[in-house]
Amino acid sequence: MRTLRRSAPTGRRTVEPSWDPAALPRRAPLPAHHPDPVLDVVVPVFNEENDLEPCVRRLHAHLAETFPYPFRITIADNASTDRTPAIAARLAAELPGTGWLRLAEQGRGRALHAAWSRSTAPVLAYLDVDLSTDLAALLPLVAPLISGHSDIAIGTRLARGSRVVRGPKREFISRCYNGLLRGTLAVRFSDAQCGFKAVRRDVAERLLPLVEDQAWFFDTELLVIAERAGLRIHEVPVDWVDDPDSRVRILSTALADLRGMARLGRALACGRLPLAALRRPGDLDEAQRLPPGLVPQLLRFATVGVASTLFYLLLYTTLRPTAGAQAANALALLASALANTAANRRLTFGVRGRNGVLRHQLKGLAAFLFGLALTSGALAVLHRTAPGAGSRIEVAALIAANLAATLLRFLLFRAWVFPARHTRRRTTGRTAS
Repeated sequence: MRTLRRSAPTGRRTVEPSWDPAALPRRAPLPAHHPDPVLDVVVPVFNEENDLEPCVRRLHAHLAETFPYPFRITIADNASTDRTPAIAARLAAELPGTGWLRLAEQGRGRALHAAWSRSTAPVLAYLDVDLSTDLAALLPLVAPLISGHSDIAIGTRLARGSRVVRGPKREFISRCYNGLLRGTLAVRFSDAQCGFKAVRRDVAERLLPLVEDQAWFFDTELLVIAERAGLRIHEVPVDWVDDPDSRVRILSTALADLRGMARLGRALACGRLPLAALRRPGDLDEAQRLPPGLVPQLLRFATVGVASTLFYLLLYTTLRPTAGAQAANALALLASALANTAANRRLTFGVRGRNGVLRHQLKGLAAFLFGLALTSGALAVLHRTAPGAGSRIEVAALIAANLAATLLRFLLFRAWVFPARHTRRRTTGRTAS
């Protein structure tokens, strides 16, 4: 396993490659009779004096009744300032197979990194202390790892078999986040941030040194690196009930996640991650498993977008004197959207033939509606704030709105309209979709 150290001037982590670059061994099932704990479930906590004891006691009772192997529960305290450490110590003394550790700094990723690095169990898992996820999914989560079928398992709230109770705001944010991941980093797992995951220890030993984030982006970074290396990710639909007392700060977390995506995208594009050391014999390599490269697609999409924008502006300026601003905008945007979808279908995403043309155009029109809302909104705001604005200002406002609409359209095209069709045709039998 690689070693980590902190450089004195900046405090940033540096990685010293000291492991054997040989590929991971083939997956194998764990023996039926295992004397030591097979599963170590980590519960990361920060100031959870009210929820910690009922959570751990309920988890311990559930595992004792349903889990057929020896298990361990580890409470990972993120520098709590309330009674959480005392409660954790008491639970560790009272409940067999329960331990705890205390960290001097906060961060869910930091807690998981520390707890998983110390564990000797062959399967490592974690769940949120609020128990938003029904524990009935715990055995289905870890079973593919025990059997040797998969490397990582995640709970998903976005699968058809999931039953989720949460408000529209958090539902919208979750779907936007995962859609953004699919559009930018070309991931195929469905739910990056569900607090219900498990990993085989031999995989964690190789993955953890590569994961830089110590907070909420930890899960996403670990999954993206694992998928890029060709590791098998198993998804389990879960029943999930939103915790109204969640401590997650949505805005700061979202900004940190965006920075994490940009950093991880640069590392992958520059080849700075040793993905070959994570592959197993016989697994498909990255080129076979991943959708077409993001950068070439983006360049082709941009070229088509420039041509579409010029076509749109030509139509708009032609129709504006007779049809009015809003009608001219809608008609020009509709015509250019149809042409844009057809061009991107063939040139950007390499789709040939007539199969699916109508479906692709209908989805393209749905993306067009987002563009229409943005551009119409820009015109409405302009006319309200500057009633006497000339045609040049109108065109400038529309160009700015179209740039935003174009970025959104690319993400929708990549993740929804033409979702990695070549990859799906070549890779059959994959677990995560």
